[in-house]
Amino acid sequence: MSTERKLYCDCPTNYQDVPPNTNVCPICTGMPGAKPLPPNEHAVNAAIEIALMLGCRITTDQTIFIQRKHYDYPDLPSGYQRTSLPIARDGELQGVRIREVHLEEDPGQYDPVAGAVDYNRSGVPLVEIVTEPDIKSPEEARKFLRMLTRVLEYTGKVRPEAGGAMRADVNISLEGGGRVEVKNINSVKGAYRALKYEIIRQRERLKRGEAVVRETRAYLESQMVTVPMRVKELEEDYRYIPDPDIFPLILDAKRVNSVRGKMAEPPHLREQRLVKQYKIPNAAAEVIVSERELADLYEAVAREVDPKLAATWFRTKLKKVLNYMKLRAADVKFTPKQFAGLLQMVKMKRVTPEQGELVLRELAKEPADPEELLVKLGLVPLKKSELRAAVDRAIRENPRAVKDYRAGRKEALNFLAGKVMELTRGRADPREVARLLKSKLKKKRKI
Repeated sequence: MSTERKLYCDCPTNYQDVPPNTNVCPICTGMPGAKPLPPNEHAVNAAIEIALMLGCRITTDQTIFIQRKHYDYPDLPSGYQRTSLPIARDGELQGVRIREVHLEEDPGQYDPVAGAVDYNRSGVPLVEIVTEPDIKSPEEARKFLRMLTRVLEYTGKVRPEAGGAMRADVNISLEGGGRVEVKNINSVKGAYRALKYEIIRQRERLKRGEAVVRETRAYLESQMVTVPMRVKELEEDYRYIPDPDIFPLILDAKRVNSVRGKMAEPPHLREQRLVKQYKIPNAAAEVIVSERELADLYEAVAREVDPKLAATWFRTKLKKVLNYMKLRAADVKFTPKQFAGLLQMVKMKRVTPEQGELVLRELAKEPADPEELLVKLGLVPLKKSELRAAVDRAIRENPRAVKDYRAGRKEALNFLAGKVMELTRGRADPREVARLLKSKLKKKRKI
């Protein structure tokens, strides 16, 4: 999660841009006698918000003990990881039930090749989300993880790299075999590939009459295969005990309501509302809610112009421009009023959609009045007399193309239209050009 300090100490949470083992203290490195501070309140509230976004029921009817989860690994300096009992239960996202949500601390980073450990990450706040076994295929898992990443980004409470900071443990069970867990996959694509590989591996073993044992495996992203790590632990193997150094959490209704009142609308619910409120297609709404800032921009623009026209432009033109310029909606500087002004010009047919896209590109680079950008780009609308003159000239100067069109070669019309666009320097509407050409050629044919 995105916090300035770790979960149980005041060390900074930056573990990527600093030398190894610099943002550490006796608490997060597990020194003898070091006592943890009370849990980071910002992290607790962030975990509550994430749970609420997933439709979970927050645990307000009992105290929540912080548990010590014991296992021996070099990245765990205390010999145990602090993880809470569930702070929330019984949620749902895209038809997948959320069993429970926990708050816990991150271990350090262990490099088994070099035999080195960096504890800068040790103690960084994590939220752990556990699903029920409702996912039936790698494709469903990929879709769920993409939506989960979007929900996390909407909260604004996760690190900016959201998907990169999310690690997934995937569990696979085929009938006749034991449950296999693949640990610490760090991308949605990796989770999909690990599941595909593991399903094939288990099926082949079962076909040969071999056992699929209950175990924990690692995913090697470079080779796109899984390899054994250890025999799968049972819950009892972790020897959970309440941490005697930390007071239990009490999440009262007042705190939960305070977080609920400030949180953003979940993207999957916002998508449904946009379809209903603005009467736009599901496909457009899905694109619009892909980023919280994009959805905010859409709703501001939809108050000024036709919501259906705006939705079409957001789904096609705007998304295309942002992808081309490698920008996110949060990076754009133009105002909703400027974008709405451009759409009004398109609606009134003062500019063509193609010209509007050129103006939009300039808007994304440097915000300005759309009218000024039209002049700057040389896209001031043509007078009807200018367009007719350009059409007449194209017909007059290209008799062979005219003859071909009248002989039934439809592609000749495209050639003539291209000549008109050259003569007008791209200022003409291609649809109007085609209409005028057909009309002119038809009239001359009758004579």
